[in-house]
This record gives sequence, C-alpha cells and structure tokens, in this order.
Amino acid sequence: MLILTKSIMAMMIGFISAVLLGLILLPILRRLHANQTISKWLEREHKAKQGTPTMGGLIFIIPSVLVMMILVFTGKAKFNYTLGIILFTFIGYFLIGFIDDFLIIKRHNNKGLTKTQKFTMQVIVAIIFFYLFMKGENEPLLWIHFLHFKMNIGWLYGVFILFVLVASSNAVNLTDGLDGLAGGLSVIAFLTFGIISWNTDWLLGYADISIFAFLLTGSLLGFLIFNTNKAKVFMGDTGSLCLGATLGAYAIMTRHELLLIVIGIVFVIETLSCMIQIFVFKLTGKRVFPMTPIHHSFEKKGMREADIVKMFWTIGLVASMLALVYGVWL
Repeated sequence: MLILTKSIMAMMIGFISAVLLGLILLPILRRLHANQTISKWLEREHKAKQGTPTMGGLIFIIPSVLVMMILVFTGKAKFNYTLGIILFTFIGYFLIGFIDDFLIIKRHNNKGLTKTQKFTMQVIVAIIFFYLFMKGENEPLLWIHFLHFKMNIGWLYGVFILFVLVASSNAVNLTDGLDGLAGGLSVIAFLTFGIISWNTDWLLGYADISIFAFLLTGSLLGFLIFNTNKAKVFMGDTGSLCLGATLGAYAIMTRHELLLIVIGIVFVIETLSCMIQIFVFKLTGKRVFPMTPIHHSFEKKGMREADIVKMFWTIGLVASMLALVYGVWL
C-alpha cells in the first residue's frame, strides 16, 4: 500500500512539474526557433505543423529525473543498482536524441546525426547497460514465463540486450509522427510496467523503479497537454529515443522481455510496416503501403489524425491490459 501511495503521489508531482515546465520552456523553444522541418512527403497533410518547436521531450525528461533525485535525497526512495541502470538508460538515450535534435535545429534541415553515428552511440549505451546488468549479479537468463522455461545463454544475452534497447528506442522514434501518438502510447506502457514492477518483489529496488515509472507516466501526461492535436511542441528524438530504450530496460530488469512485444504492440506494428515496405520495394519495386510508418498510410487514405491516434491508443490500451493479466496475476 505504501508503494501504491508513493507511486500515485509521484505521478501527480510529475504531471504538475511537467505542466509548469512546459509553460516556461515552450516560449523559450519558440524564441530559439527550435523548429522541426516537415518532410516533403507530408507537406500537404502536415503543412500546419511547419514551425512547431521540437525538443519537447525536455518537458517530461527534466521533471522525471529531478523529482526522482529529490525523492532519493529526501529518503522517499532508495538509489540502488536497479534504479541506477534504469536512469542510466533514460539519460544515455536522451543525450543521443538531444544531440541529434540540436544538430537538426542548428543546420535548419532534417540532417542530424548520421545513421551510423546514432546507431554506434545506441550500441555503446547498450553495451554499458549489459556490463552494469552483469555487475549487479544478474544471470544472463532468457525467461519464457508461460512455458516456465529458463535458459542461461551467456554472452548471447548481451546481444539480446543490445537488440532490445536499440530496437525499442527506434520503434518509439518511428511511431512519433502524429500529435500525441508516441506520448500517449508511452503513458500506457510505463503505467503497465509500473504495475508489473510492484509484482517483481524478488528484484532489488522494485519499489523504486515502480515509483519512477509512475513519475514518468505523470510527466508524460503533463507533456501531452502541449503535444495532443494540434500540438504546440514535438518531443523529437530527445524524447522518443529515451522512452523506447527505457521501456526496453524495464522489460529486461523485470525479466518480462517478451511481454514488451505485447505492451508495445503498436510500436512493433509501426516498425514492421517500415521493414516490410523496404524489403518488398527492394525486391519488387512496388510499395505495400501508401507510406510508412503505417500511421501515415491512414493519413494518406483520408483518415483524421486525431482518429488515427485514438485508434492506436485503444489498441495499445487493450494489449497492455492483456499483458497485465499475464504479468501480474498469472
């Protein structure tokens, strides 16, 4: 009950802090002309978005980290290796995204970090994650809970961690193409992992990573006030990369890696649509979808942006509810 109370309070504090920071930060981003350039392929659909500031991820990142540190220093939460790994992932991928967005703004085009530079930085953070994970005396076990199956895969688990972190960070990044889409889905996902963390009482620091998940959920809800249709600010790579990687980190630390596929089903669908499109186009020269990620295909077919977002939010919510049934009660 104490964990629940702290988690709810953290979510409320995160929400209020993000709203207040958004009111302060938004005019600053506008004055700095921190605008995102709209893709030429979406000039008709997203013409009204031209000039909207990016780097809005700062609105939920700064409160989440600062409030968590205040909770630690005041004794309301404990800093341990589990929380440390989660925060390291969150901040590490935030810095990658921040550098990418900063370069885009500075150059006044969509050319930030190259794909090789971004991937290399993502891999480096993932390797450090694996090192810290093993230093915490965790076993490199691949768990398939519903089969009651565990297998020690040794160093291959490092490759698995690399895949989970890089793939999940890029998946959320791909999904961040409509107002409120990635932010709303992340609220659902982190709320789900926050609840699952309550049930992971064998893990050192499970209560503290649960509190951080709820804190981040609240901060994201505050950010959505500025990001839902019509968005006043975009989260940018600053926000999307760290959200995706941190979801992956929660899945790994709670040993629910495969459950991440269910909780993040929309992120998976968006990513698969891009992969299928590229593969088929290179093979046949034809497109499977009008445009990818797949949310843009619905736009091209005339569906309202707000309706697309609501549809994907609903899918994410239903999938996460199913994941909770398995992750908590089964």
